[in-house]
Amino acid sequence: MLPAMRKREIVELVSERGECSVAELAEEMDCSKATIRRDLNDLEERQLIERSHGGAVPATTVGEEQTYGQKEVQNLDGKMAIAERAVEEITDNQVVFFDSGSTTMQVAKNIPKDRSFLAVTNSPVLAMELGNRNDEVKLTGGSLRHETRALTGPSAERFMERTNFDLLFLGTNAIEPSEGLMTPNEDEARLKSLMIENSGRIVLVSDGSKLGKQSFVKFADFEDLDAFITDTTLSDEQREPLKTANVDLIEGT
Repeated sequence: MLPAMRKREIVELVSERGECSVAELAEEMDCSKATIRRDLNDLEERQLIERSHGGAVPATTVGEEQTYGQKEVQNLDGKMAIAERAVEEITDNQVVFFDSGSTTMQVAKNIPKDRSFLAVTNSPVLAMELGNRNDEVKLTGGSLRHETRALTGPSAERFMERTNFDLLFLGTNAIEPSEGLMTPNEDEARLKSLMIENSGRIVLVSDGSKLGKQSFVKFADFEDLDAFITDTTLSDEQREPLKTANVDLIEGT
């Protein structure tokens, strides 16, 4: 099979199935895993697919978003590294808000057992993980978005408007140097803005795949952040707006 034809079939398979591993694609294309990895790197550079942990998922546009299940398997090592550093932000007796997301889930999983604090989240799956620590956990309430497993809507917004938090672990879909932080969904954008407004310290936890991306709705400027913890090393262009906004950047974790 010619390389161009093979790459077209890879894109079609990934789009059709939602996710494909390198091993699956190598078997389907009857070629080596090394060849598939090179193909996936090329296709990602052309923004036709996105690399995931051990394979690929469909590329997203500014109006689309991946499901929680897709995000959960992407760059897991990087998210775990971010989480190991992020939990150092938590001190006893704080009220800590965990935004929905696969990276904040890793933060929850890495919290030391001897840490005592009140956890709040807009994610039922995060609430279950946090509840395993036997700490008190509060949910915002609201309507469940199946794509992200996040609670949104008027009930969640009313909860946010009457509560305050010492620390926020914030997630995002896109980080654009000239724009700020963005997400595909307007309801989630409103809730994220309220999280930021009512939190004393805002810590963005996001892997490098979000850098340089754009999405539908902007919900924050870099000036809204206190810290950004990521698994990659930023370029000078990506670092400059964070430096200007006095954001504490912890990169390459």
